[in-house]
Amino acid sequence: MSDKKHLENQIEETRVRMYAAYMNEAVFRDILIISQQLDYLLNKLENISK
Repeated sequence: MSDKKHLENQIEETRVRMYAAYMNEAVFRDILIISQQLDYLLNKLENISK
């Protein structure tokens, strides 16, 4: 699996985790941490796509 595809899979898994946390009314801090992880992964994808 290519690095880009692996990263895309990580992004999707993190997005699903964040949505599930939000829907289950998780503590805001937990949602924020997942959101920051997602942001990091999206930035990483943007950088390898250049």
